[in-house]
Amino acid sequence: MDEGYEVILSEIHGMSQRGGVVSTELKIGDYKSSIIEQSKADVLLGFEPVEAVRGLEKANKNTKIVFNTHPIIPSSLSQTNQNYPEISEIIASLKENYRYVFPVEGEKLAKDAGSLLSLNMVLLGSAIANDTFPLSKKAVIKSMKNNLDSRFHDMNIKAIENGYDAVKQY
Repeated sequence: MDEGYEVILSEIHGMSQRGGVVSTELKIGDYKSSIIEQSKADVLLGFEPVEAVRGLEKANKNTKIVFNTHPIIPSSLSQTNQNYPEISEIIASLKENYRYVFPVEGEKLAKDAGSLLSLNMVLLGSAIANDTFPLSKKAVIKSMKNNLDSRFHDMNIKAIENGYDAVKQY
């Protein structure tokens, strides 16, 4: 918004307190609807591998798929005696079917930045490392500084940088 872009957001809650999905969709630009159509996402961001897989209906061959490799095992799996898929199999399948797949050790990078709570900034840094992302790293850091208490600036800058560097290495 500080860069002059229109921003529209939607959030869909699927009984999240009982293990359901929470999906947030963000559009930057001149759009009328907040919902991203199937196969139209430019970037798919997942806080864990299966979450990224659940969002694949929004992806196409050119979608940048960025996700934290550390799984968050839903309680529903233990209740149904199902196993969480192997991370290596998820990554291999995604790379076989999509052109731009960026698995990121988000939890490790967040801890390196100073707190696991900075995982969202690691993933944001990973997303902006995409050359087609409409916001620059400088603009994102400026916005973060304008919206967070100064006590958290250094940690979040490091988290953004960690995520950015993790994707730029590919």
